[in-house]
Amino acid sequence: MEVESFDSYKSIEAPSEGLFKDNGSRFIALAFPVETEAEVKEIVASLRKQYHDARHHCYAFRLGYKADVFRSSDDGEPSGSAGRPILGQIDSAGLSDVLVVVVRYFGGIKLGIPGLIRAYKTSTADALGNATIVQKIATQGFLVEFEYLAMNSVMKVLKDLDLQPRKQDFGESCSLEVAVRLASVQIFKEKLQNIAKLKEI
Repeated sequence: MEVESFDSYKSIEAPSEGLFKDNGSRFIALAFPVETEAEVKEIVASLRKQYHDARHHCYAFRLGYKADVFRSSDDGEPSGSAGRPILGQIDSAGLSDVLVVVVRYFGGIKLGIPGLIRAYKTSTADALGNATIVQKIATQGFLVEFEYLAMNSVMKVLKDLDLQPRKQDFGESCSLEVAVRLASVQIFKEKLQNIAKLKEI
């Protein structure tokens, strides 16, 4: 059913690596699972340090279950010859929440724009081909606040929808946090509307 799948998407489980060599130049492609642009910046910065003697650190990423947050960088290579081919491979594989950085060691011979596009494309495809693809489910976090008397009703809704509460706090009043898959958000809200206060987090 289409309703069930709009909130699921593909990503990679763990970092993976690919390699392409041409005329003495080495292109090391490093793929990472990421969820935020802050993570992207951190990884790119640490790779610049780790491969400080490389000529270029080109990259592209795509984020979110709608895959609508993305960027690519040619890092000094001719415009469109590096970042775009990397992003193209992420898109061909139908992935999101993925960053690919391709580190280039220059071999002394210029490859020309078609050669560069091929190198960035092939090394990225190699890295993604070596990755384990996983299915991710997009969720919305909620803070659920309720009175003690409503405890059993709230817990029953969570159980019925197979939701695991996190950060439970049973002081003077009760609260808990829960991540609800997007396809279930409407029914979750309906079931709790008269027994608890909900805040999106």
